[in-house]
Amino acid sequence: MSTQILATKLYKPVLRPGSILRPRLINRLHAGLHGKLTLISAPAGFGKTTLVAEWISNGDHATAWLSLDESDSDPVRFLTYFVAALETIAPQIGADIMNPLRSPQPPPIDSLLTPILNALATIPDNFVLVLDDYHVLDNTEIDSVLSFLIDNQPPQMHLVITTREDPSLPLARFRVRGQLTELRAADLRFTSDEASEFLNSAMGLNLSSDDVAALEQRTEGWIAGLQLAAISMQGTQDASAFIQSFTGSHRFVLDYLIEEVLNHQPPYIHDFLLKTAILEQLSSSLCDAILQDASHSGVDTLESIQQANLFLMPLDNERRWYRYHHLFGDLLRKRLHESPDIDVKILHSRASAWYEANGFEIEAFHHAAAADDVERTARLIEGNGTPLYLRGGVAPILRWFASLPRSAFDEKPSLWVTYAVASTVAGQQISHIEDRLQAAEVALQDNPHDARNRELLGQIAAVRSMLAVPYGDIETMLAQSNLALELLPASSLSMRLFALWTNGMAHQQSGDGETARQLYAEIVSIGEAAGNTMMILAVLTNLGQLQEEDNQLHQAQVSYQRVLALVGEPPWPMACEAYLGLARIHYAWNDLEQAELFGQQGYELGRQIENVNTPIKSGILLARVRIACGDLNGAASILAESERLVEQRGFTDKIAEIRAEQARIEQFSTHDNSTPASQPLVEPLSDRELEVLRLVADGFSNREIGEQLFLALDTVKGHNRRIYAKLGVQRRTEAVARAQELGLL
Repeated sequence: MSTQILATKLYKPVLRPGSILRPRLINRLHAGLHGKLTLISAPAGFGKTTLVAEWISNGDHATAWLSLDESDSDPVRFLTYFVAALETIAPQIGADIMNPLRSPQPPPIDSLLTPILNALATIPDNFVLVLDDYHVLDNTEIDSVLSFLIDNQPPQMHLVITTREDPSLPLARFRVRGQLTELRAADLRFTSDEASEFLNSAMGLNLSSDDVAALEQRTEGWIAGLQLAAISMQGTQDASAFIQSFTGSHRFVLDYLIEEVLNHQPPYIHDFLLKTAILEQLSSSLCDAILQDASHSGVDTLESIQQANLFLMPLDNERRWYRYHHLFGDLLRKRLHESPDIDVKILHSRASAWYEANGFEIEAFHHAAAADDVERTARLIEGNGTPLYLRGGVAPILRWFASLPRSAFDEKPSLWVTYAVASTVAGQQISHIEDRLQAAEVALQDNPHDARNRELLGQIAAVRSMLAVPYGDIETMLAQSNLALELLPASSLSMRLFALWTNGMAHQQSGDGETARQLYAEIVSIGEAAGNTMMILAVLTNLGQLQEEDNQLHQAQVSYQRVLALVGEPPWPMACEAYLGLARIHYAWNDLEQAELFGQQGYELGRQIENVNTPIKSGILLARVRIACGDLNGAASILAESERLVEQRGFTDKIAEIRAEQARIEQFSTHDNSTPASQPLVEPLSDRELEVLRLVADGFSNREIGEQLFLALDTVKGHNRRIYAKLGVQRRTEAVARAQELGLL
């Protein structure tokens, strides 16, 4: 289940009746299609968006449009809308890309770029993508991403960027290569003829040529200034005197004209403009919800504003959605916050309620946060069944939590708990999460038997059970997950799933695979009904590990591949355990090349999650692969990095394995003629242990080994533990591979 894409950001602007045609610029845009990029860079109010809208309305290329805003400065959100825009002309291209982008733990941005380019290459016809208002973005990582995409975009693609300031792209390189077309303020200014047509035909004035020339000189052809002047002059008796009174910079003139425009509007229009300035997009229904003015409908007011040319831009052909010109909107918001009689927080609260009622939960969350409504914001985070932090909203949620004062958490202990859960999903450091859990417990200690507090204590136990998983702390996993299941009501679906999962993991790690399988089957059933893809992926990974333990390597391979198929390409970081499992399997099959490939992927993905030990386990396995290949330097390097990760993350139980591999490297380095396969064990395997090991290698399960050797199941498990310890491994697949490496099989 994913949060909706706001479709209005993808609408192409609709040309206003009476727009001034500018063939001299349209021809330049057409000519620019032979290159990769067209940059339209000029200050506010020079008609950049209108020009591109006119061009694409008369072109024969498929065109995708993305209107950018400040929230798109997050690279994952930017790429999500980048792909969503392209889906408007090629619906199939996002099939394998959107899923990882909406993951609670999105993959590294660099890993997304090649799949996006490959998807672009499948679009058969020439097409244009417009990124409107690029200047609102404030993240150099997006500049790097876009530079890479431009360098490697397919030949049928052309990119258009409109911006108030030059982006941090390698424009000089693009110029030298003939890949860049540029239109700037000097190109966009109205000529005398264009200014005359605009003022007298489009705006309905009757100015003399001298007045037109004077106004053009005062505004230097600046289109927004001309439009604001024209609005102010409507009804003026002496146009020449009005024009002659204009002096000063563009900003001064603009501020003056805004004052003139607003002061001449009817009170209800003035009020409407200020109060709806909090919105990125406007619809009549949304405006009605915010103003709650029964005497004037949103439909009629929006129509009046558009007829008055008050910088309202339609976003769709049906004219259901609009936005203000960015500069006009900025100034309206400034005036709004300077108005003591308007409670801006109430406006945000009303907007939040409307967005929630219409299914836009992320937008509802943002407005609730802007209203400083902690109660409502916290409820919206929990979502309807599946929390927002499991649907791609974890980054803004964590930013909101970080902005709150400690007193807000202490007054509402559930915030501590939700903060801890979201931090766990995001893979933050365990020590930080534990601090939040302890703070919640302190806040809840006065009334632990209250029904809501019991649920929160259950959530705390569920989180603690998850935090114990990377350490293999079976006792804590069982105790905390059982406590969570006891305290959590049936309605707390997501948290009960987490507790069931860690309970299954505890049984799996203690050797009770049958109970673990039963729990995992229950989780898959509930997770599918709830649309909780994250939990289904975790369980499939666990089933693969169980199949490894039973030496069912081909079945385990299928389970891990199902995980990778579900997460798509590029994979979510949580797929790191599936990559590690595939690496172990190929290592057991002595397919060292594939073992290295999968191990490296598991290592890189695991490094992105602060609270897992997967990169350490992957590093140890990679070291074994490299030792087997004779790459002792490579093995030493990955072990040194794994040791640093142990120091950073605190998984000290892995130190012994790292030291064992470092000792092997030392042995091989001091005996030039030795090979990994010829080194004896420090403590040899007994005859019985060798017998068990051979049956393990032949694919026998623990139960089958017991039947073959007339041993109790617990005795077989005891032999396995001693074999693993002597070989310095943790799993059957690793034991078989290590035994083959040592010449024991």
